[in-house]
Amino acid sequence: MAGIDDSDAPEIDELTPPERTLMGPGPSDVNPRVLRAMSTPLVGHLDPSFVEIMDEVQELLRYTFRTENRWTIPVSGTGSAAMEAAIGNVVEPGDTMLVPTNGYFGGRMASMARRAGGAVVEVSAPWGEPLEPVDVEAALAEHDPDVFGFVHAETSTGVLQPDVPALTEAAHDHDALVIADTVTSLGGVELRVDEWGIDVAYSGPQKCLSCPPGASPLTLSAEAMEKVLSREEEPRSWYLDLSLLEGYWGEERAYHHTAPVTNVYALREALRLVAEEGIENRWARHERLAGALKAGMEGMGLSMNASEEYWLPSLNAVRVPEGVDDGEVCAALLERYDLEVASGLGDLDGEIFRIGCMGHSASPENVLLVVTALGDVLEDVGADVDANAGVEAARNALR
Repeated sequence: MAGIDDSDAPEIDELTPPERTLMGPGPSDVNPRVLRAMSTPLVGHLDPSFVEIMDEVQELLRYTFRTENRWTIPVSGTGSAAMEAAIGNVVEPGDTMLVPTNGYFGGRMASMARRAGGAVVEVSAPWGEPLEPVDVEAALAEHDPDVFGFVHAETSTGVLQPDVPALTEAAHDHDALVIADTVTSLGGVELRVDEWGIDVAYSGPQKCLSCPPGASPLTLSAEAMEKVLSREEEPRSWYLDLSLLEGYWGEERAYHHTAPVTNVYALREALRLVAEEGIENRWARHERLAGALKAGMEGMGLSMNASEEYWLPSLNAVRVPEGVDDGEVCAALLERYDLEVASGLGDLDGEIFRIGCMGHSASPENVLLVVTALGDVLEDVGADVDANAGVEAARNALR
């Protein structure tokens, strides 16, 4: 074009992001092995060598989800893409979906179900509490939904849904398929897709798997995939249409889109780390280290948002002390310590700190850093806490 030449080229420095310790709700720190995997040469997304990698990723995902589902794939996109693939394919126009009200991501389920043409009904519970099976049963009896969704690990509240089999059994008694949000639980806390009767589960790679976002886990039972493949109307998203993706991730390996090859490399290595550690050992590590983090918070005088019986180890929701500006504290942690934690969402905006303890970030060193740094900043802003007592409690819990 006239008037544009090389002298107009922007001068931008080499990329040098700060080195943070990521202890918020995600992403978490990435294992160096995963970063190395991302630096390996690209191959084509239909290259025979990449087809072998695809098979390995699916096998590793089945191990991590604790499922034998054939339809287990990484969706090309962030965790929200896997979420939309799950809901947008399983919920057909005219279907009814029962969704929870006890957190931010139950609301996102509702929004996606409506966009898919479904009618949304709700099962209620306060933010910071799990769904009660008796309430789910009553909602199922009243509304007779085609699909029931729940959040296994609610990132906005720090609540882990207990007694999942009671929910899935009730849903199946009413012939409803079950979709589970496992974004903050996969690879971090106990999750057994087949044993617990979950029909569809989606997740994100950037939390307990400690992998950059871009290829997101999704698994569907044979019954759920049968519903997808027998739809009368095509899903509204071509890109996330599982009947088309099946051609690429199934036996044919037919072209659908150019897969994010580097992200699949990364996910493969992250899942190899899960398998090497052992899934049950990994669950135990998260519980032990997050338990020390929790002990440190309570030791300095802070309280958790969730009760002990449904506390979520991978995402610790800590109540903000009275009179403290949570945004000011988060900013100070970032500035002084290069440490990321987050504020609350939705109904809990300004009321909690959300502190992750996930994947590669879940280490004794990081637990002590969070307790020390948060105690320091809170004392500086005048909060009624005992930072030294918090550090001592965390140290004792790590012994």
